[in-house]
Amino acid sequence: MDKTDQKIIRELQANGRLTNQELAERVNLSPSPCLRRLKNLEKAGIIKGYCAIVDQNEYGLPVTVFVRIKLQHHTEDAVMGFETAIRNIDEILECHLMTGDWDYLMRVVVASLEDYERFTRKKVHKIPGVAAIETSFAYGEVKRVNIFPAV
Repeated sequence: MDKTDQKIIRELQANGRLTNQELAERVNLSPSPCLRRLKNLEKAGIIKGYCAIVDQNEYGLPVTVFVRIKLQHHTEDAVMGFETAIRNIDEILECHLMTGDWDYLMRVVVASLEDYERFTRKKVHKIPGVAAIETSFAYGEVKRVNIFPAV
């Protein structure tokens, strides 16, 4: 990937609805080479898809929760079982494997504190091998961007 490919990606991260003509103008290419580069980025899996960025409050999910998980055991079966289970839980938007005292950090969105309690009791507690759960509620957002920094 070169600097032009990175420019294409950054422009699409800022506005995924750009026409090829608009995109080509913004990255100083003619439309045909721009489209060819875009298709190559998609084919290579660098661009994985396109989506709408939605206001979670307006959607009805105003509560953001960061959940740290510690597993009882770190066997291949335990890890795979946990990771398979969390992939099927809609409230979990992100799950990262971590270094340090906690094994995973998840970003969860729910409609209310009561919904978070239900989520924890009915979904997370039922996953075999979870040793500990630590929760932090976000009460504000300082920064959220979807555009990678230039490299």
